[in-house]
Amino acid sequence: MKKLIICFLVLLPSLAFSQEEAKFYISFNSETLQNAFEIIEEVYDVRFSYYDNILPDKTISLKKEKRTLSEVLSEIELQAQLSFEVVDHRYIIVNKRTSEERIQELEKVVITSYLAKGISKQKDGSYEIQPTNLAILPGLTEPDVLESIQLLPGVVSPNETASGFLVRGGKLDQNRFVWDGINIYHKGHLFGMISPFNPNATKHITFINKGSHPRYGERASSVITMTTNTKIEQELQVQMGFNGINADALIETPIIKDKLGIQASVRSSYANLYQTVTFNRLADKVFESTKIENGDNPDNDFSFLDYNIKLNYRPNANNYVFASLISIDNQLDYTVNNTTANSTFNDRMTIKNTGYSLGWEKQWNKNLKQYTAAFFSDYELDYNYITSENSSQISDFEKRNLIHDSGISTEFQQKINTKNTLTLGYQYTLKDVGYIFKNTANLEFILDQDESMVQTHSLYANYDYKNKKLFDISIGARVTYFDELNTYKFEPRLLLYKQLFKNFKLQVSGEIKNQVISEIDETIISDLSLENSLWRLANEKEFPIINSKQVSLGFIYTNKGWTFDIDNYYKTLDNITALSFGFLNPQNSQFNLGEQSIYGVDVFLRKRFNGFNSWVSYSFNNSESTYRNLNNGKAFTSRSNVMHSLSTSLSYKISNFQIALGWRWQTGKPFTESTETSNGIQFNDGINTKRLPDYHRLDLSSTYTFSFSEGSKLRGKIGLSIRNVYNKNNLISREYLGNNNFNNDIEVIDKFSLGFTPNLMFRVYL
Repeated sequence: MKKLIICFLVLLPSLAFSQEEAKFYISFNSETLQNAFEIIEEVYDVRFSYYDNILPDKTISLKKEKRTLSEVLSEIELQAQLSFEVVDHRYIIVNKRTSEERIQELEKVVITSYLAKGISKQKDGSYEIQPTNLAILPGLTEPDVLESIQLLPGVVSPNETASGFLVRGGKLDQNRFVWDGINIYHKGHLFGMISPFNPNATKHITFINKGSHPRYGERASSVITMTTNTKIEQELQVQMGFNGINADALIETPIIKDKLGIQASVRSSYANLYQTVTFNRLADKVFESTKIENGDNPDNDFSFLDYNIKLNYRPNANNYVFASLISIDNQLDYTVNNTTANSTFNDRMTIKNTGYSLGWEKQWNKNLKQYTAAFFSDYELDYNYITSENSSQISDFEKRNLIHDSGISTEFQQKINTKNTLTLGYQYTLKDVGYIFKNTANLEFILDQDESMVQTHSLYANYDYKNKKLFDISIGARVTYFDELNTYKFEPRLLLYKQLFKNFKLQVSGEIKNQVISEIDETIISDLSLENSLWRLANEKEFPIINSKQVSLGFIYTNKGWTFDIDNYYKTLDNITALSFGFLNPQNSQFNLGEQSIYGVDVFLRKRFNGFNSWVSYSFNNSESTYRNLNNGKAFTSRSNVMHSLSTSLSYKISNFQIALGWRWQTGKPFTESTETSNGIQFNDGINTKRLPDYHRLDLSSTYTFSFSEGSKLRGKIGLSIRNVYNKNNLISREYLGNNNFNNDIEVIDKFSLGFTPNLMFRVYL
């Protein structure tokens, strides 16, 4: 395996060198402007920046000659009626000749086309993703919102789900998902296998894994903010498509020209009509090691639906108002028959997350801007496990989890001068969270329940200073009062950016964050064992507020198509909770308080050359946990610790055809080893002292875009992706069930990765 990794790392850079041409020779043969800009970026080591609607629907042609950059831009100006503004000899702002539109925040971008076109890294260390402009990524035919993030350094998904990824050693519930200002708690469609956010409706994504702005609180690890279209389209735009799992449609149209517009999207699975190979592969993984694995009832329901509606209103140049709605719905209704015992087992689960938001942006003058917003998010999980004998119900196990989350905020941004900017803001949120477990046989018994509410008031401030000759610095702080808990939390933030040399940059960040809502493993192990984590609020007793501290130091080098990015970080998490392991002490099932320390290094290397794009991403993560009543108070390897992970990709684009090949490798998760004895399974070697086998897989993707006829606005796109090309059977999890008391036998549950999984996609645009 080590030899294979070394070969991959060596081959990609050598391919880059062998393909690079002379610097100033360039030619175009009826190339689209977007493709032409990509070629110019590679040859002249420059970066273009423009609005999506700036580029006219034209192609350009140039004979192959030795030209300066200015000569190339002059030719394009004549053919496409564009104008260019070159900043710092490298960054090029693209404008229409008759338009005053220009990009004002160009200097924030540090690396464009980070993994691929459509992903960029900013000066503050965050990542910006534009799904509509995203180039192909291995294993994806469509720009899945969360799968795209998993390819970034420091992000791993040990359970191979779209939403179950860990950021720099943190847990899943420490990632905050925000859609048009709405907090989202739903994990993902098909029990996390698919992102719950329609990628075709998502226009902009920001992923923050360090040094987040003080406007962002509530989570200890990362922030993922997603926004839909904020502009009013000039004409009707429609797109529809389907793949091996779902079908969707999107419409964007003006209602009042330049004043009012609407966007609406809907996406639904169609497994109730036809089950494809792709769907069956995902279902096999989801239901592995459950009784549903062998269920053959044709009337079973396993489906999802999501939709989004947004109104954009611009009454004048200084005001923008929006209203947004999102709904995410998952349904499961599965019945398994035991003909021998004449009994049936019925699992019913409904998971819904509905959200609403309203926002107003006001430009008071050229230097003062205000943004005010309100939101409401409603999350509901309902699960029933019903047992029947001879057509009569004998028991019903129920599980409920409810969240009502609402808030209002306002923020002022004052630009003092070209070097200084001050931001002030206030946020109020109310979180009402409850859960209950109950079992009904002859009588109804409440097994466990909790209901609580926390109101928070947060004030924050941030000061930005920019000086190209010295450095850029951002200093901020957030103060939050938790009303019902009667406690304050202070969260300072720091970001420093310095260009040390022409192509060499320094990034430093530090932050303290607190988390009042988190997930716990259920105290009653359900028979289905799929959604076994529930949200609950901190109470400053057995569930205190989680505290996170993180510092990082990184360097970035860019030159002639090469990009090298390295970031070191150290993070601590305090007041984390975990159920004691029942198989270690069946009489001790209380929650235990602990802490976690994480040290890691993220490395990224990329080279672009003649239509090829190659990159290697590597992360080292060492995470240890300490709990007061576990392992004699000694530190042990964290369950989430994936020590080494590596991703590498080679993609190629020629005209309207794209293809990408990517390989992933990572060390296995830690687990507690068991020993089979005459008295059953025993645990004598400590907690998480062993690791599962290494994980690796090869993914392939290809897409082709086309026009249905010359001069027609109707366009199409087809795609093929294959996950796990060589069908590697990866062991990704080892769990122990049946350990609630001394009388239950302990069962070892091994779970494996997706096998060979193809997926087809077809899409039309108008």
